[in-house]
Amino acid sequence: VCNRIPGGVAHASVCSAPPLQVLLAAAVCTKAGKAIVSRQFVEMTRTRVEGLLAAFPKLMNTGKQHTFVETESVRYVYQPLEKLYMVLVTTKNSNILEDLETLRLFSRVIPEYCRVLEEGEISEHCFDLIFAFDEIVALGYRENVNLAQIRTFTEMDSHEEKVFRAIRETQEIEAKAEMRRKAKELQQARRDAERAGKKMPGFGGFGSSGISSSSATVVQDSLIEPEKPKPAPAPIRPSGPSKALKLGAKGKEVDDFVDKLKSEGENIILPSMGKRASEVSKSLPAPVNTESVHMRVEEKITLTCGRDGGLQNMEILGMITLRVSEEKSGRIRMLVSNNDKKGVQLQTHPNVDKKLFTSDSIIGLKNPDKSFPLNNDVGVLKWRLQTTDESLIPLTINCWPSESGSGCDVNIEYELQEESLELNDVVISIPMPSGVGAPVIGDLDGEYRHDSRRNVLEWCLPVVDVKNKTGSLELSIAGQPNDFFPVSVSFVSKGSYCDIQVVKVFQVDGDSPVRFSTETSLVTDKYEIL
Repeated sequence: VCNRIPGGVAHASVCSAPPLQVLLAAAVCTKAGKAIVSRQFVEMTRTRVEGLLAAFPKLMNTGKQHTFVETESVRYVYQPLEKLYMVLVTTKNSNILEDLETLRLFSRVIPEYCRVLEEGEISEHCFDLIFAFDEIVALGYRENVNLAQIRTFTEMDSHEEKVFRAIRETQEIEAKAEMRRKAKELQQARRDAERAGKKMPGFGGFGSSGISSSSATVVQDSLIEPEKPKPAPAPIRPSGPSKALKLGAKGKEVDDFVDKLKSEGENIILPSMGKRASEVSKSLPAPVNTESVHMRVEEKITLTCGRDGGLQNMEILGMITLRVSEEKSGRIRMLVSNNDKKGVQLQTHPNVDKKLFTSDSIIGLKNPDKSFPLNNDVGVLKWRLQTTDESLIPLTINCWPSESGSGCDVNIEYELQEESLELNDVVISIPMPSGVGAPVIGDLDGEYRHDSRRNVLEWCLPVVDVKNKTGSLELSIAGQPNDFFPVSVSFVSKGSYCDIQVVKVFQVDGDSPVRFSTETSLVTDKYEIL
């Protein structure tokens, strides 16, 4: 005979005769015979069990003071539980003494899971009771278990699981400690580098995220004899109509040109449009010394990255804008140096000689007898770069929040990938949870400020270049990892990302060189890590 012992292990024993007790079912029912929970230990249909329990109350109307009743086929062993009955249905040849002992164990199990002996409470914990019943009886025969063993078996308390959880928590704590240690090592290495002679740039003024125009003015003199540059007088717009070609005038022709580009699906960025007050405040000073021929090389970058890596989209829009302030410099041409290797798409103004630009990289009017308009900003060349190549990201941001017992530990790192650029006034804005106070700042490169009204922490770096290409910030605050996204970045650069510049300006007649000045800027339009 094979019996199951607690824990699910079978053992074999040889005896002269099988046990007499055969338990058919155990049930908790109402005094009317309605089954609340019933567990069958031999194969029985639901109709059969419901019929046996429905007949049970009718058999008790004999007035006898017994705890069991019998029929021709089965025996009911029962115990009252306030308004309910605990009933065992057994065969008639079972051992009545063992049945009573089993009944007492069943009756003691029920209060372990049910606070009150009522129908609703029994129904709510029906599965717990069934699991406990299975530990008492297996295949109709009583198991050698007590109440404490039943409680242990049903709780399924695993020592191996506790050990596993403890090891995992220890590993997490060690990983966080290692992360902090590495961050401190990086910080110490940078401080040692500063003491060794690599002077870190001083911190400049703060500003907000957008920059519309910034650059250093570079005055290039292509004449043989040096001449002291003279500041250009303030431009005075003529009151009457100009006879020069209205290529980029801020009037109807410009509007028509812009509308035409927009209809072709181009994203047009005008210096005087789309500025916020904070953007204007962060713009670097306009150039002081400008020549009669002055050019602005402007680029705007829009970038969206995922928090787990992966560049979703990066787009750079650039434009060369020409301004001529003296009539004698109106009939000119410009030689463009294009050192881009990233796949930039170029487009010239419709009034610019496209064939001349394609063959010789020279910007000039289709009609060489006409002049560029005076004292007006004229867009002569624009370009566009769109990519999802992660290697082209100029500045990567890695934000790593990890939950701790008191909230979140956040580590943020930046790295300059485009080493030819020098980024100024870099501001990395990290959202903060509201209503939890200011964050606790640990290791920090640069400076920071916490705006409690906007719930934003701004990490401010005056310069990020090849000598200061990496840095980190560590903070702690109550919150969840999702509270610290999206991270937004703003900066301004005096260099061109696509490396497109005007290197020479000369007269149409005679190719004599003309003095000119340029200002170059790269600004962020939208730079986010989602």
